[in-house]
Amino acid sequence: MAQISGDNHGLRLAVRYTVLGLIALIFVFPLVFMLMSSLKPDAQLLSDTRSLRAFLPVGDISLDNYFDAFRRAPVGLFIFNSVIVTGVTVALSLLICSAAAFAFVFIDWRGRDLVLALILATLIVPFETIAIPLLLIASKLPWLGLEGLTYGWLNSYQVQIIPFVADGLTIFLFVQYFKDLPGELIEAARVEGASWWQVYRRVVMPLAGPVLATAAILKFLVMYNQYLWPLMVVQEERYRPVMVGLQYFFQLNRAWGEIMAYLSLITVPVLAFYLFLQRAFIASIASTGVKG
Repeated sequence: MAQISGDNHGLRLAVRYTVLGLIALIFVFPLVFMLMSSLKPDAQLLSDTRSLRAFLPVGDISLDNYFDAFRRAPVGLFIFNSVIVTGVTVALSLLICSAAAFAFVFIDWRGRDLVLALILATLIVPFETIAIPLLLIASKLPWLGLEGLTYGWLNSYQVQIIPFVADGLTIFLFVQYFKDLPGELIEAARVEGASWWQVYRRVVMPLAGPVLATAAILKFLVMYNQYLWPLMVVQEERYRPVMVGLQYFFQLNRAWGEIMAYLSLITVPVLAFYLFLQRAFIASIASTGVKG
């Protein structure tokens, strides 16, 4: 009986990993197609789409599309802008939204539930409905910089960052996670004389690794893929992110090999960020003992 049970367990594992492997291939295929297509001239790229050759490094393989992409548009500048805007927004969002969620969960104050409900209600409001009013407000806001006091945030980094540092979804994720933390930890820290800031920094946040990683990934993807808002508020090339830069490759003569090369380049920061947070996520679960 023990041998039969062991055989069934091995069969179930084999089936499970086979299914997971097939699902992984489905998600990897577009990336492989993009990478292989970026190495081929347009004529071969289009002809190979009719067969499995589209996923293989066969034919006239070269890096010419990458060199042509850099000649057509300032690819490095666009990637730099997106990384700066996304990185700063993610960092500020984790700080502000986690602090807000901490106040909603652990601090008792009048109107707390009403304010949280209003924040969550913003999730059903499409961004397109507030984009024009937000644009008008941003065009008149003051800013104190190296040039002194100026008015209008258009064509700047801050107009791409500050409107998105707090959002209902990220606050909701932190609120739900904080509610599952043992209340005895907070009470013990307060009895020992810890302030609310000390409880937040030394007790709650060290245990919040999984939700920090989850919120960071979601926020990173949203910000890195921003197109409509930067298109509205940024007219100068030096501030444009990668998604707005993509339109450079659809002007005049369209070269699909260059487009694939550009897409391959702008995917690198996303994959690097995900792999980094994946390791941090696993290490945080191991250190805190949280089970998924």
